[in-house]
Amino acid sequence: MKKWFALITLTALIVWGVYDISKESAMPWQKKRTAQAVEEDQQEGVKIGLNQGELAPDFTLLTADGEELKLSDYRGKRVMMNLWASWCPPCIAEMPDLQSFFSAHKDEGIEVIGINLTESEAHKEGIYQFIDDFELTFPVVFDEASQVADLYQVTTIPTTFILNSKGEIEQKIVGPLTYEIMEELMQQVP
Repeated sequence: MKKWFALITLTALIVWGVYDISKESAMPWQKKRTAQAVEEDQQEGVKIGLNQGELAPDFTLLTADGEELKLSDYRGKRVMMNLWASWCPPCIAEMPDLQSFFSAHKDEGIEVIGINLTESEAHKEGIYQFIDDFELTFPVVFDEASQVADLYQVTTIPTTFILNSKGEIEQKIVGPLTYEIMEELMQQVP
């Protein structure tokens, strides 16, 4: 019995190590992209970071429709940026409220961006099914190499970042949100 336990533990560590190494291989590209985005924004004289009042780090990801979405293109609008996965029970619980909130406020300069942690998903088809099942109409992008999750230091999902119209971080919320909380949070954002 101890041998089997040791074998299973060793196998799990090897799998985790391979996963971690493959994740690291994406890092040089990520750092290069992040450095480029930081340089562009610093030329504008803005502090970039994850703290309240700092400009949210820029990124570009593909949407479920195959189009590029660049966060900085949303400046001028208030943004609720939600990182989630289809297998996550709290993410599933908040998704109807997220869609309802978007439907009610999309004409008021408020945007919702769903960032799926695609690397954690079993298969991409399940994400499309999830989008269809919840009738999501806000943009959903695929964070296939966890570049945004790493950039924003997200370790728990769902995690939501609230950005003001300048693209600055107003708040970071870890855990699911209700419609009422979304309303309250966004009323406070310039």
